[in-house]
Amino acid sequence: MPLVDMPLEQLRTYAGRNPRPADFDAYWDKALSEMHSLDAKVELVKAPFQTSFAECFDMYFTGVRGARIHAKLLRPKKLSGKAPAVCRFHGYTGNAGDWAGYLQYVAAGFVVAGMDCRGQGGSSEDVGGVRGNTHNGHIIRGLHDSAQKLLFRDIFLDTAQLAGLVINMPEVDPSRVAAEGGSQGGGLTLACASLEPRIRRAAPTYPFLCDYLRVWEMDLAKDAYAEMRTFLRQFDPNHGNMDEWFRRLGYIDCQHLAPRIRAEVLMATGMMDTVCPPSTQFAAYNKITAKKDMVIYPDFGHEGLPGWSDRVYQFVTGM
Repeated sequence: MPLVDMPLEQLRTYAGRNPRPADFDAYWDKALSEMHSLDAKVELVKAPFQTSFAECFDMYFTGVRGARIHAKLLRPKKLSGKAPAVCRFHGYTGNAGDWAGYLQYVAAGFVVAGMDCRGQGGSSEDVGGVRGNTHNGHIIRGLHDSAQKLLFRDIFLDTAQLAGLVINMPEVDPSRVAAEGGSQGGGLTLACASLEPRIRRAAPTYPFLCDYLRVWEMDLAKDAYAEMRTFLRQFDPNHGNMDEWFRRLGYIDCQHLAPRIRAEVLMATGMMDTVCPPSTQFAAYNKITAKKDMVIYPDFGHEGLPGWSDRVYQFVTGM
């Protein structure tokens, strides 16, 4: 088998390259305190899409910096007791997708919430200077300002806030809530499970937002990571401040959040992935101390993984 990264035996012990800021834990504890102090002002608006067995709502809540965050919320029309729930997160620059894509979980008796990431392809706001979509460049948004202004700080908090709101819904069993997603959604699944310790199961698929320095050193700052190269070419062409840029990116590196995860984790990676290299994913996976399993696809990259959706569905519904 050809290799685009390290051999698997090295990946299983790889510890990551991107630096972890010295005040990392204090940074996230302060961020969580800010999030927990918010009045979310939750609003549920009945959606035009409805089915015979599912109630569908546009859900809005106020996140950090006052942004109104949108999620699709679906719940069974008939419930016998408290329901399990799952939070789902989408790929970079995308959106929560069609309502029909959530119905398999509702049919299994789940409450389901699919979040639009602020400023990307859905309806959530990025209020960092403009209203509406800012769509791309989110890894580097705020990098020139301060660590508190990093946009993915706010997006990570949005995932935890959504999960907390779902967990606290009267119809939800708080002991049976999961998170799942692929690529950016995989990274956000890791972030959500890290920042909301009540998540019971997490299923990240080839997670984005891990080990930025490794991406750079592999010359893979392209595709989803292309904005890193653009930033450095425009603002640090002689690389005089590289250590500081990557230190700041360490605040929003999922590998450093991963030790906080308490949920059981089922993760998949393709060994031929050149969008989110396997080593970057293992940097996060290897730091998870909770029960975990990694499913390897030797000949696959950043693409559909045969049988994986079925396995995630069984993992989530098996809580």
